[in-house]
Amino acid sequence: MKVLILGAGYGTRLEKDLKNDATGKYHHLIGVPKPLLPIGQYPLATHWLKDLADIKHIGGVYVVTNALNHSAFVAWASEWENVQLLCDGTTSNETRIGAVGCINLVVKHFNIQEDLLVIAGDTLFFHDVTLVDLIQAFQTFQHKDDKASMVVYVNCKDEEVHKYGILEVDESSRVTGFLEKPQSGETTSRKECPCFYFLSSHTLSLLSEFLEERKDQPLKARDATGNFIAFLSERKPVYATQISGRYDVGGLQSYIICNEHFQHEKL
Repeated sequence: MKVLILGAGYGTRLEKDLKNDATGKYHHLIGVPKPLLPIGQYPLATHWLKDLADIKHIGGVYVVTNALNHSAFVAWASEWENVQLLCDGTTSNETRIGAVGCINLVVKHFNIQEDLLVIAGDTLFFHDVTLVDLIQAFQTFQHKDDKASMVVYVNCKDEEVHKYGILEVDESSRVTGFLEKPQSGETTSRKECPCFYFLSSHTLSLLSEFLEERKDQPLKARDATGNFIAFLSERKPVYATQISGRYDVGGLQSYIICNEHFQHEKL
């Protein structure tokens, strides 16, 4: 299994929050890409690498970056010999190729033919969620169907449904639908699905197909990774497993909450 951390986003909402922060306490974070934000004792992405280090199934870790922040990732990755970087060549949010485009770029560039774990570069899980347990869950689904992919979900509140991609699943935990930021009345599901996907090697060729079908659509249709999960679930088996919670570092307030939690955990 290979691992890909998405780090080519521009964090526009967080940047705006940081520049508008009247306290000035967090101005030193302006310009820092989300995966390299200090969370507790380490950069965000380092938490994932430390968790991955002891897992034998992992055959390599890739991080996709943009050209604007690539040098910062080069400095960070110098401490991790198993990390390979790939720059998408973009320099602004307006010229980005989108998250699904970045996944496909890495798959093509490194000729990945194994199962691929995709992790958003602005996400961390609660401490009781372990990669070992999630890999075991993925393998259990693959024993039932060797073409199976797996996503995770967190139960959210009614008033939060419109903020997230929402999974619909059947009694066997197979994904039957994916709704991108629906209104609460559009679905009875409250299964929020973060960008953390175990993609079967049998599905990777569908990335190009997905992008080709949407090449003339607005970037949003190609950027949101949940749109690919919706596309994938109609063609290949995708299963879901629940986790207790996660941190999504989207803006300054969510960064503060995540950072304080990880600082507290180390005390």
